[in-house]
Amino acid sequence: MNSTVLQPQGCTNLRVRQLMRRIGQHYDAEMARCGLKTTQYSLLSYIVKLGPIRPSELAQAMQMTPSTLSRNLQPLVAAGWVVLGAGTDARSRLVQATEAGHDKRREAQRHWKVAQQTLNAQLGPERVVALHALIDESLSLLQGSGDDDTEGEGDAS
Repeated sequence: MNSTVLQPQGCTNLRVRQLMRRIGQHYDAEMARCGLKTTQYSLLSYIVKLGPIRPSELAQAMQMTPSTLSRNLQPLVAAGWVVLGAGTDARSRLVQATEAGHDKRREAQRHWKVAQQTLNAQLGPERVVALHALIDESLSLLQGSGDDDTEGEGDAS
């Protein structure tokens, strides 16, 4: 009886990063049609959903450092989609989407949906469901086994 043990071939890190890049390029191309990067869309979505919110709480919700959040907020503030207003005391601030920010998010949601639907069509719904399940299971197994590398990621759509 010949029992062959299945052994992974190649670098898992490289393979996952290649997939992430390809999927990221797909979403980025569609989101660029409305003038946003995918990271900006995620940030704007969180602000719309949770705001007005203190920057430290927003950074925690998005699992990013306050300095990364501050850097990522700058283009949204400059575009007039987000404002940093006064908080409950002289030292605190609140992040909030403007009316233009709400409009931009609604526009961006339509593009995100196109990106999602075209990816689902390219991969096939069964493969996408299986991929999500594999990702969820893998994340669960790896939880607590090292650094959480989710800085800047998130989807509050």
